[in-house]
Amino acid sequence: MSNIVLEAVGVDKHFAGVHALRGVDFTLRAGQVHALVGENGAGKSTLIKVLTGVHQPDGGQLRLFGDAVSFGSPAQAQQAGISTVYQEVNLVPQLSVAQNLFLGREPRNRLRLLDFAALYRQAGQLLGELGIPIDPRRPLTSYGLGVQQMVAVARSVGAEAKVVIMDEPSSSLEPREVETLFEVIRKLHERDVAVVYVSHRMEELYRICDSVTVLRDGQVVHSGQMAEIGRLELVATMLGRELTNVRTVFSGEHDSRSGTALRAVGLRRRTVLDGVDLDVAPGEVLGLAGLLGSGRTETLKALVGLQPLDSGEIQVDSTTVRTGSVSSAIRAGLVLVPEDRKAEGIIPHLSVRENIVLAALPRLSVAGIVSKRRQRELVDTFMRRLRIKAASQEQRVSELSGGNQQKVMLARWLAMSPKVLLLDEPTRGIDVGAKAEVQALVDELADQGLGIVLVSSDLEEVVEGADRVVVLREGASVAELTGDQVSVDSVLAVIAHEA
Repeated sequence: MSNIVLEAVGVDKHFAGVHALRGVDFTLRAGQVHALVGENGAGKSTLIKVLTGVHQPDGGQLRLFGDAVSFGSPAQAQQAGISTVYQEVNLVPQLSVAQNLFLGREPRNRLRLLDFAALYRQAGQLLGELGIPIDPRRPLTSYGLGVQQMVAVARSVGAEAKVVIMDEPSSSLEPREVETLFEVIRKLHERDVAVVYVSHRMEELYRICDSVTVLRDGQVVHSGQMAEIGRLELVATMLGRELTNVRTVFSGEHDSRSGTALRAVGLRRRTVLDGVDLDVAPGEVLGLAGLLGSGRTETLKALVGLQPLDSGEIQVDSTTVRTGSVSSAIRAGLVLVPEDRKAEGIIPHLSVRENIVLAALPRLSVAGIVSKRRQRELVDTFMRRLRIKAASQEQRVSELSGGNQQKVMLARWLAMSPKVLLLDEPTRGIDVGAKAEVQALVDELADQGLGIVLVSSDLEEVVEGADRVVVLREGASVAELTGDQVSVDSVLAVIAHEA
């Protein structure tokens, strides 16, 4: 049909003996918002990279507006009108917002010098049209991940692309920012721009997408209209399981024990935290809720010594932890799985084994000599327990899917036998199957007596997973919800009342 913008016809792709894509057919039409879904490792990222020139297909053909095309690089794909917003923000944080928006296509004056006046004017106009109220002159690094992701979206829109591929664009956004994102997508639809939308959030897919393609093991297993497939059926199709065997939420049932695993009182840091109080019992999951900038991540970092404090007291199992000291927190049994696994978690050039044993090396050594055998035994235990999918212990962790990278980070800290586990966005950017496994693991750890603090931008996940919820605003604890009070409506009501 004449409105077909981009096609993949019988596309194959191999990597070191792995058949990543198997005869994939994918059709994208003008003005369409097309969901691309599947488990981590299903082939979504590979297909996106083939469509955008990162990889060249080993078989099959790409067609743009009906003509066969071959992109030798992402730059060629961008010049042809295909723009991509990646899950991990790929911008230059040291440059200004405006410079990031127009990187590579900056306005220049008659002397071919950068025209800063025009740059800031055009950037302000673009941000204004998209409803993103930020200063284009400020360095990008001065804004949080959510704002940076919106800048990445704005950059793709400003490039006047015919196809925009969005890979988990809402993973670090707050609800109000998600609304802005959806408004941007609607404007793209009105301009007949085709959108490929990759997300593991079912509610988003059904709200914004009109079509869906499901990949599993590198093959297309379903393609059709979004309205024609139910949520559970879609998840079951992704996983290749029967509907009755699909789990998509936490159990929400934990038997907390007597005593206190973690107590924090009066955590304060100028301009960052202004009086955070919380406590967690052994076997309990405590959720931290609040808007972006409310201090959730900063609280977790302060608890493990990554965020210096001006005042406050932290205790683990009645033992005082020296604030501002990561080593003191780890010795006390207090560990953090961070929000940004790429920047703060995994070490990409090291193997799965090396990443998992990193924190436990002192425990695995005798007279300063680290036992390779004990390393392999430890890693094998956690790879089986967490069902980490890798070719071997020696495979580079950067080659794993996002869900398996998240499990590697969990394994690293579980190997330390912690008493309290802090989880910052533990299911961000991972597929439904891996998400269910992580949620089941959190429930299992709580049942084993571990105290857990859970932070997620997905409010439903916090409510489903937590026994209690502490609501933060501007770096301070403003409410604690327990029992029947733990609901999405109650959390939103507190946030709205305190805003």
